[in-house]
Order: sequence, then structure tokens, then C-alpha cells
Amino acid sequence: MSVSDMFIALQGVLTADQDVREEIRKVVQALEQTAREILTLLQGVHQGAGFQDIPKKCQKAREHFGTVRTQMESLKTKFPADQYYRFHEHWRFVLQRLVFLAAFAVYLESETLVTREAVAEILGIEADRERGFHLDIEDYLSGVLTLASELARLAVNSVTAGDYSRPLRISTFINELDSGFRLLNLKNDSLRKRYDGLKYDVKKIEEVVYDLSIRGLNKEATVGTGGEK
Repeated sequence: MSVSDMFIALQGVLTADQDVREEIRKVVQALEQTAREILTLLQGVHQGAGFQDIPKKCQKAREHFGTVRTQMESLKTKFPADQYYRFHEHWRFVLQRLVFLAAFAVYLESETLVTREAVAEILGIEADRERGFHLDIEDYLSGVLTLASELARLAVNSVTAGDYSRPLRISTFINELDSGFRLLNLKNDSLRKRYDGLKYDVKKIEEVVYDLSIRGLNKEATVGTGGEK
């Protein structure tokens, strides 16, 4: 084989790879659009009357996640199953965003932390990497850290809306989350930096709770919820 033939063959491989990446990008763009729609929907809870519509907003979000599952099925067909990490960077960001949105919806529904397995089910992918297109642990953790930032914002807006019990419950949840992350030995630089931001979310929520305390509103919140945490 001549040198020119070798490079022609190499160009064929490069072209095929570029075609795969372009097909992946198209699906990822669709996923990003769906994620934006879910985000717009769920962030409506930050508005004054948003707390009253939480069940309705979460139900609509669940419907949008049906679209996500369909798009994920399409994405799975765009590359060889054994080359997940070769193309992972293309969907890593949107997948982390979708994890956050799923976690936020579940928190609004039940005020609990969604498991990685449950998120994978919501998104229509696997939790076990051996079974194909899966939810990487670091992507799950990144999404959960974004949830913490969103809840810090929600704590502030809850007070503005006159809901004084919600920040107390958020504080308990975030402190439990922080304790959980402290059990991890994080090696990933990006994830470690994201985790470092959690302490600011904890501090922000603590300030909200402290403000409620000095104003005597934390007692009002406890009485108003029948002693609910």
C-alpha cells in the first residue's frame, strides 16, 4: 500500500468518526432543548404562587421525561455500545443537567434524594455500566450538587413567599447531603471543585434559617406544620 493509499484509508476512518459525532450532536441538541423546557417548568416554583402548583409542575415534568427517554433511545443507536466513554463528552453536560432536573422533581414531590438507579429509570438508561448506555456515578453526583444550589435558592424564595417551614426542611436535607459527600474520597478534579461549592450552599441556607430564628419565624413554622421537620 502506498503512502497516499494509507492516508486515504485514514481519511475514511476520520470521516466515519465525524459522521458519528455529528449524529450524536443532533440528538444531544434535542435533549438540551427538552432539558430547557423541564427547567423552565420546574423553576416556576420560585415564583410567588409556585408552591401551590408543585404537584402539577412535577406531573408535567414527568411527561417531558417521557420525551427524554425517547431521545435517549435514539442516542443509544448512534454509536457502538462498547464506545460509551469515547463519545461521553458529547452528552456529559446535558446528562448531568437531566440528573439535576430529575432529582429536583423528586425532591419537590417527596423531599427525598433520588437514587442513581431511580434517575437512570427516569431517563431510560442503565445504572450498571455493564448493561450499556448508563448513568456514570460522577455524572449523578454532579447533578446532585446542582440540586443543592437550586435548593439554596428555593430556601430564600420560600421566605419571600411566606413559607417559613420549607427552609428548615431544606436545611436538614442539605446537611444530610453534605454529610454524605464527606464520606466520599473524590479524585475527579471537576467534581471536587463542584463539591467545594456545596459549603457555600450550606452556609447560605444556614443564614436563612438563622434569620428566621432571630425573627421568631422558625417557631411559627414549627407550629404551623405541626412540628414537621
